[in-house]
Amino acid sequence: MKNSFFISVLILLFSASWAMAQRADIQYFRPWDKDGINMFEPSKKAQQPEYTGFKIRIGGSFTQDYQSITHSNEPTYVPVSGSNPTNANLLYGAGIDGDSTEGKVSGFNLAMANLNLDFQIEDGIRVALENYMSSRHHSEFWVKGGYIQIDKLPMFGNPQWYTDHIRVKIGHFQPNFGDMQFRRTDGGNTIFNPFVENFIMDAFTTEIGGEAYVFFGDFMGMVGMTSGFINGNVNNYPSTPIGADVEPTEKKPSIFFKGAYDKQINPDLRFRLSASYYMNPSIQRNTLYAGDRTGSHYFLAMEPALTNGAATSQGSQFTSGRFNPGFANEVATLMINPFVKFHGLEFFGAYEMAKGRVNRERNGSERDFTQLVGELLYRFGTNEQLYVGGRYNKLTGTPQGFADDISIDRLAVAAGWFPSKNLLLKAEYMVQNYNDFPTTDYRNEGKFSGFVVEAVIGF
Repeated sequence: MKNSFFISVLILLFSASWAMAQRADIQYFRPWDKDGINMFEPSKKAQQPEYTGFKIRIGGSFTQDYQSITHSNEPTYVPVSGSNPTNANLLYGAGIDGDSTEGKVSGFNLAMANLNLDFQIEDGIRVALENYMSSRHHSEFWVKGGYIQIDKLPMFGNPQWYTDHIRVKIGHFQPNFGDMQFRRTDGGNTIFNPFVENFIMDAFTTEIGGEAYVFFGDFMGMVGMTSGFINGNVNNYPSTPIGADVEPTEKKPSIFFKGAYDKQINPDLRFRLSASYYMNPSIQRNTLYAGDRTGSHYFLAMEPALTNGAATSQGSQFTSGRFNPGFANEVATLMINPFVKFHGLEFFGAYEMAKGRVNRERNGSERDFTQLVGELLYRFGTNEQLYVGGRYNKLTGTPQGFADDISIDRLAVAAGWFPSKNLLLKAEYMVQNYNDFPTTDYRNEGKFSGFVVEAVIGF
């Protein structure tokens, strides 16, 4: 790991001590510690800190894992090439004899760390700058994105109608698609996720654009538009197909919507239901399902020993346990998320229907994926500092180049303890199965299982 990372950590710790000593209060803000759990869009109804001038809050998230995972498969022998008879379907850490393979990936994983800078620049106006200091996919310092969020209009005398009902967000940010983004693991920021990993089909990206919100009582509506790219892009594309494409590449914006009903029915019962829709009919490279710049916390689980004939690395094969449906040029997806909390009992669910294609597939040949997720947790203790729970996740659909559907399912059980609101220790045991993959695919009859222990800091 680079020396600059250790320097960054020292700077962060010094700055964080100073910032926490100043107790900078940011308006319309989601805390990066335990207080941010089960907080979705920051409330417009909650009382906000008084604005007393420019403020800066420096925060960070750190996660260290230990894993012990065993994976196996039963693929047909496929040589790497005519000159290399090695079985290309062997799994990482497995032997080289026979068609049946099994391996183990265990040990301490790369520590992941995030740096979060939040600025209160005016009354009701804040700026966020989110960064990855160390992650599996990018071990170097990497900027996730930044945006401005406007909840008041002090330049126009803070009209009450805007303060009470309107929010605008502009910049390079994570589109507000689905409620799972408020619980997912994001590099070193794992304190909101009661489990170790995200969904099998993980909807996450950052794009340049804007979102407009309307809040009325317990209802929230949002409409957003972005470039559809994870990075800036000023390229022009020809009106004819490129290479093996059968459709020309266009550059259209992504449009997305979200509606949510969130009500604290009584002191013991809360209910939330949200629906999100995201679409882009033609784009050069959309990354809604391939935009994570940090990576999975199941290191090298169900990964082949060789990738394109070379040894697999944890940095390049960074999505272990996840599945990308391959909708790079056209995507339309709907997600519905129910959330119920009664005393310490908590249910969170997801129903996701995604459809799309790449330009090598003709228009009208869109493929479909369906994902179901159910989480049941019980939080207990004086301040709900302890929890136990389980999650079931199943994905079904047709990958690019496949004739038939495949499915992947995962069952995970987890337990966690918050010694303080800034510290979390959690452990998870999981079993994940790969079903109906072709015999020539390294995931044929694939399975991995084991446990991961995580130590987490968030402030």
